[in-house]
Formats: sequence, C-alpha cells, structure tokens
Amino acid sequence: MSRLVRVAVLTVAVALLAGCGDAGHNSASRRRSSTGSSPMMTPSTQPSPQLTQASSPLAGVTVVVDAGHNRGNFGHTKEIARQVPDGKGGSKPCNTTGTQTDDGYREAEYTWDVSQRLVALLRQAGANVVTTVRADTPWGPCVDQRAKIGNDAHAAAVVSIHADGGPAGKRGFHVMEPGLSGPNKEPSHRLAAAVRDAYRSGSPMPVSNYIGVDGLNPRTDMAGLNLSQVPAVMLESGNMRNATDAALMGDASFRQTLAAALVTALRNFVSSR
Repeated sequence: MSRLVRVAVLTVAVALLAGCGDAGHNSASRRRSSTGSSPMMTPSTQPSPQLTQASSPLAGVTVVVDAGHNRGNFGHTKEIARQVPDGKGGSKPCNTTGTQTDDGYREAEYTWDVSQRLVALLRQAGANVVTTVRADTPWGPCVDQRAKIGNDAHAAAVVSIHADGGPAGKRGFHVMEPGLSGPNKEPSHRLAAAVRDAYRSGSPMPVSNYIGVDGLNPRTDMAGLNLSQVPAVMLESGNMRNATDAALMGDASFRQTLAAALVTALRNFVSSR
C-alpha cells in the first residue's frame, strides 16, 4: 500500500472513530476526465455515513469551503476587475483568474477539484458544508462576497483553497492567516496551524521554502481574511510554477490526499475549541 493511500485510509479511519494554449487545454482536459464533475472516491475513502456522522466531532459543524477563483473568470475579466472593499479602508479587484502550471493546468480547475473532494469527505463526516462556488456559478463571487458567505453562515471555519504562482525554482505550501488585529485573529491562527500541521504530516508537499515562516503567512492585504468575522485561512497548497509541485497537483490521488488532510485539520481544530 502506497504512502498516499495509507494517509487517506488513516484519515478516514480516524473520522470513523471520531489558480492556454491547445496543449495546456488538452492536458487539463485529461486531468478533468480522470475525475469527472464529482470527486473520485475509492472504496477506501468511502466510510459508512451512519458510523462517521454518529461519532465525528465535525457532525453538525458548519464549514465553508471556498474554491479559489472560478473556472469562468477568464470569460468575465471586466466583471472581476471591479473594485470591492479590501477590509482595511481601501479596495482591490473583485477577483482574479488565478495562476496555472506550465502545461496549462489552471488553478481554478485544480481548486474546484480539491474542493469537491473536500466537500464529499466533510459531508460523510456529518458536517454542514457551505460552498462559495457552485458548478453553475458563472464567475466570482467577489472576495468580499465570499467573506460574507462565511459570516452569514456563522461558520466554525472557512478554508479557501488556492495554489501559488511563485518562483519556478522554489516549492512548497503555505497557509495565509489574518494579519490585522481583531477578535478573529487568534482562532484563525489556530486554524492555520491545524491546516499546516495536518497537511505537512499527511502529504508529500513540503512547507514553502520561499514565503512565510514555518508554513504560516499572516497577511493584511487579503480582503477575504480581513472581512471575515469567523475563523478563516487561505491555503496556497503548492507552487504551480514549480515542476515537482505541479506534477503532484496534477495527480488525482494527491488531490484526494490533500482533501483528507484538510478534514483532519478541521477535525483537530474543532476538537480543540
């Protein structure tokens, strides 16, 4: 049994007890065809909903899953350029198109896939899952609206899934957390640490060697974090401009492992409140 599979199986077992050319387009299409419009779930990642929901600390807990960017943003560049509040008295663009790998695998495709896997696992664990992006969401929503979705849901946690477009020679993940002072800073820091710890121990993706400190990166320029009134983090889950990281993110089993690690992180965060 491979290490990735062992991690996914271990995560589920514990739960039971408790970002274009034609070449890029074709490559991304192959990745999509391996997963379809819904998560690729193997028997080892399909626990009994009854057993899981009966004992999981996530049962009944509201979690907001934010798939970074939107696959339709490329066709709505005017709309996403509109300025919205940044949460500290200024403004910034509504959204962006995100980054992509050298062979054209777009961040928005990647984050959609990971988010769908995460939603499935969380619902199996009995969580009340709210998403910011649906399959039929044409573009956006804007970053301030994404924060509002979490606030209106009174979420226990908001996890925004992204991939970075950093230096090609550098690699790894980092977790962005609120940098502005306020009542949301401390619980968001605990959530960020839980995500960092679970991802670092539960996947082959290393901590970033080019940004942040030990995988954590407080930010004051992220409207989604500034405007959140509930614990919120943004996971830059790897560097799409690095060939090694890109190869991992293009692999469906890695994306499943990432989703499973996030379930572990959320379970640990909720249990420690």
